Amino acid sequence: QVQLVESGGGLVQAGASLRVSCLVSGRTVSSTVQAWFRQAPGKEREFVAAISRSGGSTYYADSVKGRFTIFKDGAKNTVYLDMNSLKPEDTAVYYCAADTSSYTTYGYTDSSRYAYWGQGIQVTVSS
Repeated sequence: QVQLVESGGGLVQAGASLRVSCLVSGRTVSSTVQAWFRQAPGKEREFVAAISRSGGSTYYADSVKGRFTIFKDGAKNTVYLDMNSLKPEDTAVYYCAADTSSYTTYGYTDSSRYAYWGQGIQVTVSS
């Protein structure tokens, strides 16, 4: 059973930086595809970033490209999302997700790909 626990959210001002973390248990991060999604009040959950099993490939939503970075630390079995130049529109609950399947027809940006989800963590950016 894979478990994901997010940490590091909070309240920051526009233009600030923040790092959110996702501690993975039950599988190594090198054997799973991980992603971050977010959901703002009144909106649907949306893709933010994903990282391949090896960590060699990363994928980003256009809205965060160049500002956010996803990476993983195998020694800590943790996936991170570094968020820079934060904007009020980045305010949302951020969810960590993991895909352990050996084969899938879903793309990295599709939430249906990910069978395991964290509980979510609030990130609030004030203007």
